Amino acid sequence: MQRTFLIDTDTASDDAVALIMALRSPDIKVAAITTVAGNVPVWQGTRNALYVAELCGSKVPVFAGAEKPLWREYLDASWFHGQDGLGDHGYAAPARAAEPAHAVDAIVECVHRHPGITFITLGPLTNIALALAKDPGIAAKVGRCVVMGGNPCSEGNVTPAAEYNIWVDPEAARMVLRAGMPTELVGWHLCRGEAALSAWDIERVRGFGSRVGRFAIESNSTAQEAYRIQTGEVGISLPDPVAMAIALDPSVCTSASEHLVDVEVAGELTRGATVVDRLGVGGDGRNRDVWKAARPVRICWTIDTARWKETLYRALRDEATS
Repeated sequence: MQRTFLIDTDTASDDAVALIMALRSPDIKVAAITTVAGNVPVWQGTRNALYVAELCGSKVPVFAGAEKPLWREYLDASWFHGQDGLGDHGYAAPARAAEPAHAVDAIVECVHRHPGITFITLGPLTNIALALAKDPGIAAKVGRCVVMGGNPCSEGNVTPAAEYNIWVDPEAARMVLRAGMPTELVGWHLCRGEAALSAWDIERVRGFGSRVGRFAIESNSTAQEAYRIQTGEVGISLPDPVAMAIALDPSVCTSASEHLVDVEVAGELTRGATVVDRLGVGGDGRNRDVWKAARPVRICWTIDTARWKETLYRALRDEATS
């Protein structure tokens, strides 16, 4: 049975690979791609999304969205992904343009047209928050919301306390996590260590000889070096494709649990921290007032690394549809 996805993305190098995975999955209909300012400005992310869709032979509609966070100064991640978000390899401009409608309107319309739709969010949550503010009723119609973001009970990648997607627009993240959608948090910790592509994995993908495989490795060249500088780990870390793998195949997540989760928006040192009530103390007398708006979120703690990589390889392997 075909499932329907809406993908919200700040399209840079790892987002691009995640898009390939969805667009090349035969049992997935991608109803729309919406873009948001994050890794790169929204116009650049829109261009990149259109480029990837063309690479996959897809005419999926792409809608440009929020150009900045709800209330914060916009800060990109070009230091990690390159100025164009795709490693600065000079990829050609896409042949078509984005749709005229705004991403927020497209999200609302898409949910009403496809009740039970799955959201996959790969960037800051600004568009989703604005859509929920415009039409709060859509929360009850979303079947599943897979969020690549956060760093539950682990270190951050932009501050010691926070992961980039949540840190950029913590107010939007708080709104989305409090909306009551069936939300799954796929944190940054899941793409590290053995989950990152090793030298052997990289050569295997290159060996497929497909256009999408070559692009997946090449576009992440700047990110690969930035990841080494950031963490000391060698390889290509792919947080958005890990989230997409879990969206495509929930069994990729091997351990998960549901907890109240909220986002820190006021802390000087902890802006954007995803605070997980893992021991269930948020509802007691000492914390009830602070945690009264928090909602249960499913946290993925560990993944089947071999299964995640095979899901990736399947999308990048076949030249016939590349």
